[in-house]
Amino acid sequence: MVFINFLSIQAFAEDYTIVGTGQDHCYNNTTQISCPVEGEPFYGQDATYQSGDPASYINNGNGTITDLNTGLTWQNSPDENGDNDGIIEKADKLTWAQIQARVLALNSSNWGGHNDWRIPTIKELYSLTYWNGTDPSAYQGSGATGLIPFIDTTYFPFAWGQTSQGERLIDVQYASSNMYIDLSFLGYQQLFGFNFADGRIKAYDLIMPGGSNKVFSFIAVRGSTVYGINNFVDNGDSTITDNSTGLMWSKNDSRSGMNWQSALAWVQTKNSQNYCGYNDWRLPNAKELQSIVDYTRSPDSTNSAAINPIFNCSSITNEAGRLDWPYFWTNTTLRSFNGTSYGAASAVYVCFGRAAGWVRMTGNAYYSYYDPHGAGAQRSDPKSGTYYGDYLGVDSLGHPVYARGPQGDILRINNYVRCVRNVQTGDCNYLIGDISGDNQRNGGDVTYGVRFFKLIGNRPPDSCYLDSTAGYLYVAGDVNGNCEFRGSDITRLVAYFKSTATLSYCHFFPPSPMRENHQSPLILPKD
Repeated sequence: MVFINFLSIQAFAEDYTIVGTGQDHCYNNTTQISCPVEGEPFYGQDATYQSGDPASYINNGNGTITDLNTGLTWQNSPDENGDNDGIIEKADKLTWAQIQARVLALNSSNWGGHNDWRIPTIKELYSLTYWNGTDPSAYQGSGATGLIPFIDTTYFPFAWGQTSQGERLIDVQYASSNMYIDLSFLGYQQLFGFNFADGRIKAYDLIMPGGSNKVFSFIAVRGSTVYGINNFVDNGDSTITDNSTGLMWSKNDSRSGMNWQSALAWVQTKNSQNYCGYNDWRLPNAKELQSIVDYTRSPDSTNSAAINPIFNCSSITNEAGRLDWPYFWTNTTLRSFNGTSYGAASAVYVCFGRAAGWVRMTGNAYYSYYDPHGAGAQRSDPKSGTYYGDYLGVDSLGHPVYARGPQGDILRINNYVRCVRNVQTGDCNYLIGDISGDNQRNGGDVTYGVRFFKLIGNRPPDSCYLDSTAGYLYVAGDVNGNCEFRGSDITRLVAYFKSTATLSYCHFFPPSPMRENHQSPLILPKD
């Protein structure tokens, strides 16, 4: 048997593959429902489209996991960077200084056979998120039975916060390399991280109350360093294309806030109007919307939203009377679990302005406005209703303030909308997996591909070309759906013939349905 160890020929530069959220159920404002059809309330949410490439990993058997969509290789467990005793626990968590030192140690020891390990960016880390998780914020139990983390535990071992050591269940913040460009309310540096326990991106103070150093869970990454880098083009028709992700965005936003159900309906209204010449817009899912955050920008450092200025972003006057920029809805529900039942009353939003909060400083009878989590944070809001039940107290002027959570997250409920759609470049006349070009998909294509990668055979005779260079795309061999033809595609094709895997195609270049329908067995092509 020939083993292909990720030999690579990149055929098409989709450098920033958006991995699907995995959310596969639909919800109304409170609970799970059957997925609505077009024209019904709540149509257009995450599970309606299941956009993005389905998560696909390989366990390399040496403590590392390779993501077949992004091409990144990860350590699979924070325990590898702690005491390595086979148990993920509080003792495995590291300070920012220890994380940096740990990466140096990994590389000097050639850990896992490689010396190019690094701290993941927040966009790389976010690619691992799994949105069938459950937020335990309302959990009233003593254990973690019934709770589901926001990461695929088949490949990435996970442990909830160690309550026996003084942690909360939700103390599972994984570190990224992105430092927030502004200092915190108390004057400390803040590091962005993702909490795989409660499903949120936040910027965390590196100094905790009392003066101790904040500790994080940490897994290192290696691979291409271009993942998460956008390549925006203004199309001149009020749309923006990101050539890195293959997504097209509306240049303008909704210019007013609305609740979640209204946000879903607003996009469908735009489709009925053929907005900007298209009728297949959708509300973006959590990963899609986070992909356009610019973490080099913030209200205080650049006097702007955390988004590339190629976009128009509405400004608002925030709860403290200051110039700011909105929260934006996604079509992704944040599920919750209170110990007895699952709820769906909140949806995910991304902060393109301050991730606002109210805090009462020691000695003060009033609350002060602050930015606890940084522009670019991802949190959640109630899908409907009002925030009056979350009364905290008053600000320095005696005005009532409303917030939720330990950092006093400000609720808005009426958030803004930016539309997204997939770029379509036209059909290609090919059959997925037909590497040899003989109009069949069989074992001969495996042999053809192996010979090609060994440089002893001919190139695949694809019919699709890369316009800028007239070079071949080799899309017929891209059976992983990541818009590249690599050795891993040969491995996937072998698994397909063994009935242990399905095939996916590059969404830029969908194959001909007529040719696919004449094949047996059929595959399930990606949306």
